[in-house]
Amino acid sequence: MRLRHFALALCALAAAVTAPARAQQAAPPLDRANLDTTCAPCTDFYDFANGGWLKRTVIPAAYPSYGSFYAVQDRNWDVLHEILDRDAAQAKAGKLTPGSGPWKVGEYYASCMDTVAIDERGIAPLRPVLDSIAAIRTPADLERAIGSLERVAGLAPWSDGSTQDAKDAARVIVGLSQGGLTLPNRDYYVKTDEASQKIRDAFVAHMTRMFQLMGDPADTAAVEARTVLAVETQLARASKSPVDLRDPQANYHKMTLAELDALTPHFRWGPFFAAQGARRVGAIDVGQPEFFKAVDAMLTTVPVAQWKTFLRWRAVHAVAFALPTPFVEENFRFGQLFSGAKENLPRWKRCINSADSRLGELLGQEYVKAAFPPEAKARAVKIVNTLIAALHGRIERLTWMSDTTRQRALDKLAAYTKKIGYPDKWIDYSTLEIRPGAYLANVRAGDRFSAARDWAKVGKPVDRTEWGMTPPTVNAYYNPLMNEIVFPAGILQPPFYNPDADDAVNYGAMGAVIGHEMTHGFDDQGRQYDKNGNLRDWWTADDAAKYNAQAEKVVRQFDGYTVLDSLHVNGKLTLGENIADFGGLTVAYAAMEKALGNGPRPKIDGFTPEQRFFLAWAQVWRELDRPAYARLLVNADVHAPSKWRVNGPLSNMPEFKAAWGCKDGDPMVRPDSLRPKIW
Repeated sequence: MRLRHFALALCALAAAVTAPARAQQAAPPLDRANLDTTCAPCTDFYDFANGGWLKRTVIPAAYPSYGSFYAVQDRNWDVLHEILDRDAAQAKAGKLTPGSGPWKVGEYYASCMDTVAIDERGIAPLRPVLDSIAAIRTPADLERAIGSLERVAGLAPWSDGSTQDAKDAARVIVGLSQGGLTLPNRDYYVKTDEASQKIRDAFVAHMTRMFQLMGDPADTAAVEARTVLAVETQLARASKSPVDLRDPQANYHKMTLAELDALTPHFRWGPFFAAQGARRVGAIDVGQPEFFKAVDAMLTTVPVAQWKTFLRWRAVHAVAFALPTPFVEENFRFGQLFSGAKENLPRWKRCINSADSRLGELLGQEYVKAAFPPEAKARAVKIVNTLIAALHGRIERLTWMSDTTRQRALDKLAAYTKKIGYPDKWIDYSTLEIRPGAYLANVRAGDRFSAARDWAKVGKPVDRTEWGMTPPTVNAYYNPLMNEIVFPAGILQPPFYNPDADDAVNYGAMGAVIGHEMTHGFDDQGRQYDKNGNLRDWWTADDAAKYNAQAEKVVRQFDGYTVLDSLHVNGKLTLGENIADFGGLTVAYAAMEKALGNGPRPKIDGFTPEQRFFLAWAQVWRELDRPAYARLLVNADVHAPSKWRVNGPLSNMPEFKAAWGCKDGDPMVRPDSLRPKIW
């Protein structure tokens, strides 16, 4: 998926939840029926804690995966469904003021649900973009067209927009990053194994069918599909790998406009930026200069006709979800290669997702009123402050860290911005025009609105009130450029936070989630940013060396884990998330111990508070994945598979060993010489 907004990837808690599963009735905070007591906790804690649930749970046909995140998302989407159905009905009945927030949300959703109108229009709504591509005749036409097509449809073969200057985080500058690929990342194009070749063959077959749906003859469509693959393969060969993209220093290259033009002598950037609405272009952060040099060369070596074919493909692929039913069905069939899903999501769920993507804070305002009362926010704020105090204490007591680095770490922690539930200042959507019954036009309008807001930030002070997720989102993140931790209302729900649960369960679930995001500020990437969000080395050389030595143990540990019997987890790709899981659990456990103090610690359902803490963490990460989806996650996701997000960090914790009476040599006890010691 191509992001129009250029920014450092947020350190999020989980991979994107693309489809919720069936709603569940309220259940005990920890249900013994979910356990598999035939599996010893010191042998495989993930199976012990979740084995019963794993055996009786079936992934719904429309979903690639199912777990706690999906269950919460399902409940949230039920709330959103009620809101959207109501707004759509009231807008149709004339009971809402045209142009008001609820009217826009209702009309957008209704236009998405009107498949009869969408099918009747065919690809006519896409025709203006296709006509613009058809009008390209010369390299000069191509250069101009890339600028205009990027503005109206997001078709440029790269990612662009505003970004904070990583080394002067108070400034907003232009950012450019590699892009232009349909498949998840470069590896899918350049690997020579049989599985990768099968995916490329399926990709060509998919594009052939899509070109035919656009009206091209079968033989022409087949040639066009192979052309697109050839162009994207060239882009892929010039792209960095997912692991290489995790190095912030290696992906920061600030240039002037003149320097950027010199880098790409066959493409002028001033007219391109002007076409996007950027009027104050000073510095530009070119994330991967070699990629842009390669694209510039392609402008002279790839014939204009092939560029036009590539742009036609990007045009239809980008909005296939908003086109008539045959396009939607073909798009889903190709997606099955990565998701393994047996059927497409119900239309209403896809339309909720579309509305949340483009009118997220309009819809979010209504969601918050329905699902996140003030007292829920107050409780969440209290938990966050408790966890920050716990991390402060851990840093103060670290024996391996020098006083110089320690003080800077404490200063950074004290500077954290905490965003809980929903924004204090909502986005103003007054200039966004929604047309009743015109779904693709509304999609375009929403995308252009977001892009225009993004480009308007260039040259202005950073707005630190903005959020990177919508309120209903079941996720959380740390943003190093903002030095902020963000917890949307959507995740502050059971089983992550449960007001009916005991402290041990809430610390093991929501507490560890909060600790996870806080620790991201000190993971292998986050630690490279200072308290103001600047990419600056504030560690002593000796402390950095000690930290890196422990991080390397985490890399080797996760490299050793397998999925689907033979596919190995990528320890370098998942390093930041693995450090955050380990750190978050360590900090949350310390906070729980402090909260319990010297008072009584009765067992509940036969488990001590310490044991319930670890059971709660395992419950959060229980998940069933279809094989195709599991393979995709290992190849493209920065998070380790759920089983290893449980067993991996817990096997490093003496607290876990003590809580469950494990012994040296047990599979859930990592040898001391191999165990990382960070927090």
